[in-house]
Amino acid sequence: MTSLTIVRIIEAPPDAVFAAFVEPDKIALWWGPDDGPVTLAEVDARLGGRFHVRFRMLDGTEHGCSGTFEVFDPPHRLAMSWSWENEAGPASRVEATFKAIDAGRTELTFVHARLKDDAARESHEQGWNGALDKLQRKAERLR
Repeated sequence: MTSLTIVRIIEAPPDAVFAAFVEPDKIALWWGPDDGPVTLAEVDARLGGRFHVRFRMLDGTEHGCSGTFEVFDPPHRLAMSWSWENEAGPASRVEATFKAIDAGRTELTFVHARLKDDAARESHEQGWNGALDKLQRKAERLR
């Protein structure tokens, strides 16, 4: 098992960045590694609640993921199990912490853990960096 950690500065306050992870209309702004659309975002935003998100990439492929919120501490911390549709095996785990910094900005620390191997880590790192790039670009729409 392996993990990846990404740290980003988002030009929005922690409550708005936290909302981007749990509100369907905000998820639709950034989820997925390229500029393809989110086609489904269902979220039961509470400890023990489930999420299901599906996105279409620009090449036409669709990917869906789901999981359960294991930590739900707005606007500070969020953790959830993570499983891809049609992929067997144990769930991985996504955790995000949201730290307020100067002038209404957020330091986002994003960890995807329990990835099965280095190839999965590299694939998820590329995907999450693409998604987090979009989140940074669209931060003004989170406010």
